[in-house]
Amino acid sequence: MKHILIPLKNYEIMRKYFLTLLVCVLVCTGALAQKKDASKQFLVFGVGFYNLENLFDTINNNGKYDLEFSPKGARQWNAEKYWSKINNLAYCISQMTTKTTPMGPAILGVSEIENKSVLDDLVKADPIKKWMLQVVHHDSPDRRGVDVGLLYNPRFFKVLNVTNHTLTIEGNPTFRTRDQMCVTGILGGDTISVIVNHWPSRLGGQEQSSYLREAAGALSKHIADSLWAIRPNQGVIVMGDLNDDPQDKSCAVSLGAVRDADKAQLHGFYNPWWKMLDKGIGTLAYKGQWNLFDQIIVSGTLLEDNTDGLHYWKCQVNNFDFLKSDTGQRQGYPLRTYSGGVFLNGYSDHFPTEVFLIKERR
Repeated sequence: MKHILIPLKNYEIMRKYFLTLLVCVLVCTGALAQKKDASKQFLVFGVGFYNLENLFDTINNNGKYDLEFSPKGARQWNAEKYWSKINNLAYCISQMTTKTTPMGPAILGVSEIENKSVLDDLVKADPIKKWMLQVVHHDSPDRRGVDVGLLYNPRFFKVLNVTNHTLTIEGNPTFRTRDQMCVTGILGGDTISVIVNHWPSRLGGQEQSSYLREAAGALSKHIADSLWAIRPNQGVIVMGDLNDDPQDKSCAVSLGAVRDADKAQLHGFYNPWWKMLDKGIGTLAYKGQWNLFDQIIVSGTLLEDNTDGLHYWKCQVNNFDFLKSDTGQRQGYPLRTYSGGVFLNGYSDHFPTEVFLIKERR
């Protein structure tokens, strides 16, 4: 695919010590960067995550855990509701475009999916089928039957390897949760690994269950360290519904994701969502308080000071107006599929998130 690049231009403002940046568009993948050298040109790639909130098919094939989402179950989950949700989610993903990424995210991690079949239906839905997204999926041992997955645009991302990692808890041999899926591939000519997560919930209380998510954070860090043992300079992204906020122990200590980029070690992590939550911006809300569980955390090897290749630029919560409830006590909250057992024909109880990686065009 041919990339049409338009160089950036600088305008120096007298009596000021900053630059006003002119955004320019790269027609296929997009290009924009905040650089002082006007002759430099950049590719931009979106990397997103979206908790799809109970994306089940209508077939009861998981016993009591799946019965709820079947035509005869408590949700009366039938074909009409299923396809409505598929198209709602696809429409949301279709809106995850920018002037610099007009074909949407190059990579999109997802969670709360029942199987590969629902993702196949999703990528074929009208709003996004033109992108011809591909699916990576793995059946996890989670008791409720939900997995993580990865959608990617093969124009921009080439998958090289996929590994899956089971979280085990010492002293609790019957514990089951979602596996962590590590997808390694080529993005913008650079090797990058994306670890897709859905860490254990806060069932039983945040503090009481924290040790489970701390163990999940340690597992993600172990996977990253294993990758760096082979390719010390490669980029690593840890993404997912972590069921914790950036400042919580699982993220800040076990994974070691820091608030400030200049404090991130080369083989450590920078968490840009920490400052986002400080501003009161979240991805889900509970009892009037916003949380930011849906995080995309970048390694030190993806920070500009540590590489002349692909690197982190910025992040955003895609809290589009159409994703929000517009009435009642949940006004402004994510418009979910069900509330109190009532079908709302919404999207998800989480907003999607996205980071943007850039690389100089040479």
